[in-house]
Amino acid sequence: MSDRSAIEWTEATWNPTTGCDRVSEGCDNCYALTLAKRLKAMGSPKYQTDGDPRTSGPGFGLTLHPDALRVPYGWKSPRTVFVNSMSDLFHARVPLDYVRRVFEVMADTPQHTYQVLTKRARRLRQVAGRLEWPDNLWMGVSVESAKELPRVDDLRQVPTAVRFLSCEPLLGPLDGLELSGIDWVIAGGESGRGHRPLDEAWVAQIRDVCQRAGVAFFFKQWGGRTPKAGGRELDGRTWDEMPQPAAV
Repeated sequence: MSDRSAIEWTEATWNPTTGCDRVSEGCDNCYALTLAKRLKAMGSPKYQTDGDPRTSGPGFGLTLHPDALRVPYGWKSPRTVFVNSMSDLFHARVPLDYVRRVFEVMADTPQHTYQVLTKRARRLRQVAGRLEWPDNLWMGVSVESAKELPRVDDLRQVPTAVRFLSCEPLLGPLDGLELSGIDWVIAGGESGRGHRPLDEAWVAQIRDVCQRAGVAFFFKQWGGRTPKAGGRELDGRTWDEMPQPAAV
């Protein structure tokens, strides 16, 4: 975890769990798995990258880190925190009681704003009513293709202060995207070796839907061999819109 993050839409990362495995095509070039392999090679004991034999694709062993629950208390100045950049808090093997402990830390550190992102939207919806939702928590789901649009419907059922979508890596047009109940959309292309191409028309379509709906739009990157290879401009400008504070 880091007190500073290179991710454009956040300021810090916090990983009370690490590890994940494939659930959809957006996982196929997972940056977290690549980083975990690098950290394991450097001798970090946190990362087991052999995958889970019960899954059908790439992954690295899910591990809880109770010692990390104290980390946000040490950050005295307010910051925006991406939770589990190296995992998924709503993975089936993260016990609900542990999710509650993470939520309690968020509620107990109201000076920070927490961003939680999941691909496990069905579990998120199923357990949402059994959690106490802090006012400083933004909840999002990944929507990398039109096939994953049902995740947006699951997110709409969650009683969170801010709901957002991460359309990254964007792998196709999101025909049928409807943004009622959504406050923010992030879009971006894939980076790294073997990155899949991003069509400008797909991004412009999402931007236009956001503008018509009055939803904040953030364009993170075109992608390429490195994250910054293709730049961040769309139609001659950068798009760094964030949810308004009044929505939190």
